[in-house]
Amino acid sequence: MKKKSLLALLLAACMCLTLTACGSSSTTTTTTTTTADSSAASDTAADDSAAADDTAAADETEDADSDLAYVQNKGTLVIGITDFEPMDYQDADGNWIGFDADMAAAFAESLGVTPEFQIIADWDNKVMELEGKTIDVVWNGMTLTDEVKSAMECSNAYFNNAQVVVVPADVADQYQTVEDLEGLLFAVENGSAGMAEIEALGLDYTPVQDQATTLLEVSAGTADAAVIDYLMAAAMVGEGTSYDKLTYTVSLNSEEYGVGFRKGSDLAEMLNEFFSASYADGTMQEIAERYNIADKLIEQ
Repeated sequence: MKKKSLLALLLAACMCLTLTACGSSSTTTTTTTTTADSSAASDTAADDSAAADDTAAADETEDADSDLAYVQNKGTLVIGITDFEPMDYQDADGNWIGFDADMAAAFAESLGVTPEFQIIADWDNKVMELEGKTIDVVWNGMTLTDEVKSAMECSNAYFNNAQVVVVPADVADQYQTVEDLEGLLFAVENGSAGMAEIEALGLDYTPVQDQATTLLEVSAGTADAAVIDYLMAAAMVGEGTSYDKLTYTVSLNSEEYGVGFRKGSDLAEMLNEFFSASYADGTMQEIAERYNIADKLIEQ
């Protein structure tokens, strides 16, 4: 009996030891699994946070590269112009009007911003003013030369134009061909398409601030002739104008107008879409007729 009792006690002790060992193993496994799950959750949260940061950074970069975001954030579209009837000029109350001014104001409104007109003091510096963000766009009957198109993001062409020679009406019959222009002193806008034409012909010229000033020079007799845009000549010289003693004769080229933004600007494509819509609904034609230049408008 004693042997049987002793044997029973030994068996009971072994069973306790076995159960204790099994319990310890289970507890350790559970603890290890919980730690691994926590680590995985932390890694996922960190990855999600990094992805969110990358997305925010990408959005900020996109906004920084977007001219549309830039003008909408500041609430204005600064439009670089010169005094150039019938494209940009002031009425009796000092408001800027003209085909370009009216279209620029409508485009700014479509963007939800306010138009601000700023005179480009030296036309030759227009690209520098764009890049320095003094202005947001050059919208001033600008000829689409190769130089302009390489330096700016340009819109589609919207007007046909030419550079024409303006002389006193009483001597106009003497200047009907390019060959007749030899020996004349021209007044030209600095950096303009007219200046480029005169340089190409090897003729003498004096650069001035803008095209309006060239007419003053000829009218005052300080220059023999001027070269300006046909659209301006048609509006500003001849009978019924402020320069009724001047007229235009020789056409030196044919060209097209466009609008210029900073290189790579997303506003250029938006303006092309605006032009298309404005032509389709008749707005462009209506404004062109208001300034008597509808015959030179290019279909959009």
